[in-house]
Amino acid sequence: MFAAESYTSRHYIAIVAMACLCVLLGGPSYAAGAESLIIAGATYYEPGVSGPGWAWTDADHLMLNGYAGEAIGADGDLVLTLAGQNSVTESRAPDADITLCGMEVWGNLTLRGTGTLTARGSQCGIHVSQALVVDACTVDARAGGADIADEAVAGVIAGDMAVRGGGRVVAAGAGSGAGVRAYGVYLQDAGLGDGAAGCRLSVDASWLDAAGADGGVACLGGSLVSARFVMPTGGAFGAGGVVDADGAVAAHVVVEPDVATPPTGETDGREVPGGGAGETAGGAGPAAGQPGVGPTTDPAVKPAATSPKTNITTKTTVTASSKPKTAAATAATLPKTADNNWIAASVTLFLLGIVSLATACRC
Repeated sequence: MFAAESYTSRHYIAIVAMACLCVLLGGPSYAAGAESLIIAGATYYEPGVSGPGWAWTDADHLMLNGYAGEAIGADGDLVLTLAGQNSVTESRAPDADITLCGMEVWGNLTLRGTGTLTARGSQCGIHVSQALVVDACTVDARAGGADIADEAVAGVIAGDMAVRGGGRVVAAGAGSGAGVRAYGVYLQDAGLGDGAAGCRLSVDASWLDAAGADGGVACLGGSLVSARFVMPTGGAFGAGGVVDADGAVAAHVVVEPDVATPPTGETDGREVPGGGAGETAGGAGPAAGQPGVGPTTDPAVKPAATSPKTNITTKTTVTASSKPKTAAATAATLPKTADNNWIAASVTLFLLGIVSLATACRC
């Protein structure tokens, strides 16, 4: 009887151990994804929905294909795949959840695909509370500064920013309100780190054209990989942004891939079409003439709403002392963990369980 009880105990122990290992190690791991999505004037809390030009396929993935409409917002990490030409424009209606930006993501945002995205807003074209990655696609983000005062205005406002895979980014900010500071790209500390560890710009074999009266690119540090500053001549990363050879903040920054011969149809970047840093968000900008960039004519700026319904305006405040939502710092890229690793681990654990059972049976 003792032997039978011993066998049964070992049998149960082996099964429980294998089950625990499968639960702890075998399941696939995914990016947290967005808890909600605001698009085309509506708010959604579960993926699996779609509309003209868009589809929210799962929590961390949205696809745009020919979308042209109101602002897009997400609470959480989001990967946005672009196909065709797409555009987002802020909505200043009294009941709008997003009032100042064309796109607003409270988490990390990855833009990828073969398409283009045009984003227009008063305070920012695109606002990302943590890291923005532009991978291979074309982005044109501009802010006009309408009815903005005592704030930073920029085409892109983010924590960190990386442009890679041949991506193209045009960012411009303008404004004439009291206390407005206009940037092309404005990278602020969003809890990603202090000093040079946060607020960094990375350009890897890609294009960036950023213009703003107070700085083309404002950041604490950065790096160029297979890329070079075309404007300003002798440009470098300074303590608070890109500076020229004299150490003054550059109002217009142009980065291009560091190749001896530009691709067909490209210039060497020394003559950039479009206006300078003082250009408004609606004008013909530095993206003009670039392959893959759609028309840059903006719709007329809507009149300011007298009393927005929500407090989203507070979320887009970007003063030097402002802090966004509390969010764990994560890497700039947002890929899913490969399911292949889960399958291999599960098979291995299953085989180990069989061996354990066989051993228990012989005992």
